[in-house]
Amino acid sequence: MSTDGFLAALAGFEAMTVKRLRILLAHHEPAEAFAVAAGRARPSAMVAQLLDAETRSAWRASAERRDPAAWDDRCRRLGVSVVARDDERFPPQLRDDSEPPSVLFVRGDLGALDARRVGIVGTRNATRSGRETATALGHDLADAGVCVLSGLARGVDGAAHRGALRVEGSRPAAVVANGPDWPYPRQHDELWREVCERGVLISEWPPGTRPDAFRFPLRNRILAALSEVVVVVESRETGGSLITARAAIDRSITVMAVPGSVRNRAASGTNQLLCDGAAPVTSVDDVLVALGLDNRRAGRAAFDPRPLPRGVEADVLERCRRDACTLDEVVVDLGLPLGEAAMAVARLERSGWVRESAGWFEAVGAWDELP
Repeated sequence: MSTDGFLAALAGFEAMTVKRLRILLAHHEPAEAFAVAAGRARPSAMVAQLLDAETRSAWRASAERRDPAAWDDRCRRLGVSVVARDDERFPPQLRDDSEPPSVLFVRGDLGALDARRVGIVGTRNATRSGRETATALGHDLADAGVCVLSGLARGVDGAAHRGALRVEGSRPAAVVANGPDWPYPRQHDELWREVCERGVLISEWPPGTRPDAFRFPLRNRILAALSEVVVVVESRETGGSLITARAAIDRSITVMAVPGSVRNRAASGTNQLLCDGAAPVTSVDDVLVALGLDNRRAGRAAFDPRPLPRGVEADVLERCRRDACTLDEVVVDLGLPLGEAAMAVARLERSGWVRESAGWFEAVGAWDELP
């Protein structure tokens, strides 16, 4: 029997955490690791430190229920590949991660990850505008040959993949928080099938694993680690998409966010990311620039790479075009709340449209070309 059955059995043990499995497999080959967990072989010194009475009991009970041969057969019947960390197919982005999964359960072709990769995440309770934005970004990135990653959840995630799948030949990727054979939510059954057929679906949990709440934050670190850029479309003050963003930041992965109305609670998290220094996404071009796939400079045409100011930012820039002004003058002249004016000025300064000197702000560059 191959090692697949041992890995699939172990990954589903009761009380088997990500860290425990990593330590167990770092010190024992899969078959021996199963024997250790079952209490039939002596553990290494490091593994022995994991084995308190409660864990020993839980693992031995699981070993009685989870026959490796049966799990090997189950994975084969479901078309699920079992990819260990030492397997050449294992994504290199994960192998040296600070929190690497020990084993992946894969449906589809991991070769989809060989392309440039952008994670698109956001709230499950997305607005219509948020879903439309995610769909457009997913489509346009896929059209540019980018692998679109998401968690296949409701709302933003599903919309991004629907957009990507509208592009012929696209190869999206998904990282899910339950067994790869268990479409969740149920209404995404067809979406799961299409992603598996055309791209790849990845989980660190074996078939049959339920979508328990604690698995989603764990899933998010893998999604972040596989991405070159993470785009947050909509997010409330807390939630999984912000966990993904933090995981990306911890890994020095670029985080971008779609600005939203200050009156839209679904944009409160993304607007905070922008305040904290995330780059804004106003079109797919912003993401392609971050990936280094921007072709807008080709030829001899003049090109200004700065994102075009819109809404309040355009009004503030227009005020700065007339003459240098202070933040107080922006507030008074435009009738804006102080916080909103300060945020607009900060974004304009960060994107290169205004510069500040001794508290005075003035417009920079070819502002006369603004519509």
